[in-house]
Amino acid sequence: MTKAIELGQSYTFSDYSKLNYYREDIFAYFGYSFQSEAVTLPQYQGQLDRLESLRQRIEESLPLVTLDSEAARREFLIAPVLMDLIHYTRVKVKVSYPLAVNDQLKGALDYYLQSQNHLLVIEAKDENLQRGFTQLGVELIAIDKAIAQDQQPESQRLYGAVSIGNIWQFGFLVREKKQITQDLNLYRVPNDLEDLMGILVAIVKKDEG
Repeated sequence: MTKAIELGQSYTFSDYSKLNYYREDIFAYFGYSFQSEAVTLPQYQGQLDRLESLRQRIEESLPLVTLDSEAARREFLIAPVLMDLIHYTRVKVKVSYPLAVNDQLKGALDYYLQSQNHLLVIEAKDENLQRGFTQLGVELIAIDKAIAQDQQPESQRLYGAVSIGNIWQFGFLVREKKQITQDLNLYRVPNDLEDLMGILVAIVKKDEG
């Protein structure tokens, strides 16, 4: 077994974004494999009636807002996207949702959307997408284990996204294979807003049965 983490030590989710270990070693410690590849994610085909309004609001505010803090990125870039996602899907969003599976899998999930596919969105600390994805992967592992413990209805995939506000990256966990995939594609805000919102809506609305 990979010794990326010392047994008996306590970690919060955000701690994993600071560890100087390969993410595949961290995931392997919990029994999950990792791959990184370009992925064709689901895309909503219906009408997104507020998309242009959202784009205009973001473009109008960007030149006037200093985005050098996590609070600013959350309020002016991430939250508006999620608010419109709520409009399209009526999904419930849990903010700073506490989750504790064990001493090595505990902390607060930035945004947890408890749909059929359990979409998780986190903000990358220090604007580092790569380290942010490590944290995202560990949180997806925690959700997988929590669902299994609670004997909730099975979902084939758990989706997640990590964002630094103006850039988003997706990933997912295939539960049966215990495999985490990082999508190599990046989605920019506001340039790729239509694709980004289409993916988010499709993930939340998708019924895998």
